[in-house]
Amino acid sequence: MLCYQLSGMSHDPPKYRPLERFWPYAELTEQPTEAELASLDPDLYEALYGARQRPFSITLVFPDLDVPQFGQAVALARGSAEFRETGTGAEHRYRARFWPADAATLRDLFHIVGHADATEVLVDDRPVPYARELWLPLVWFLIPR
Repeated sequence: MLCYQLSGMSHDPPKYRPLERFWPYAELTEQPTEAELASLDPDLYEALYGARQRPFSITLVFPDLDVPQFGQAVALARGSAEFRETGTGAEHRYRARFWPADAATLRDLFHIVGHADATEVLVDDRPVPYARELWLPLVWFLIPR
């Protein structure tokens, strides 16, 4: 039998026994956190876990804007039912979800950030046709006079 000896290899037994796991990988939890579940696309969430029972919502997604009332806009967004900041630099976005009971706050925020083309209006987390022109004014009918 022919054996090759590699240089630098020792015939001594190892000083420790490696663990039987994939050590270079991070220890991840078995279940996703609430924040991870909230950030899932609604269609993916429905495919994985079934449909969520949530009330109707309108979400505004907007970037940093150069308007004098932008600080007030961020404060209104932080006061929404669900608020998230995503991205960095030019891709930084504010995401604020409003329930029908918050129609007045939604209207106030939209008056500040709605003029920007980069502002998105999502109905139940989905872009729908005429969201700005039809859905928002319909929600504003819920504001008591």
